[in-house]
Amino acid sequence: MELIPRNPTEGVYATDSDWIHAMEVRGAERWLFVSGTMGLDSAGVPGKTIDEQLELVWNNIRAILASAGMTTDNIVRLTSYMRDAAYADANARARCSALGERRIPTIALVAQTLDPDWLIEIELVAAA
Repeated sequence: MELIPRNPTEGVYATDSDWIHAMEVRGAERWLFVSGTMGLDSAGVPGKTIDEQLELVWNNIRAILASAGMTTDNIVRLTSYMRDAAYADANARARCSALGERRIPTIALVAQTLDPDWLIEIELVAAA
């Protein structure tokens, strides 16, 4: 599989340093579509803070990816749903920490319809 970042600098607005406009995927044999994953522990209890929930979310994502023989290196698209826009910086830091130097297409939305105890929910697409 080949991942080709597509981040043009002409004819479109600039991206920030932690995301890109598009990712071309060539030669993928498998695709994994991960539903919204919350910051819940294995008993279904949410973390108390946004940082605790982000740690749980990314641990849950790693477990889901591992079940398909994948890692965070296979993520090609990510959507974050936050209860409050104030969580945007923490969410971006957690995403960058989880992905290392990789930049992928991503969007973060405020979704006040989430369960009040769920501060963040992340869905993604991975390819291998």
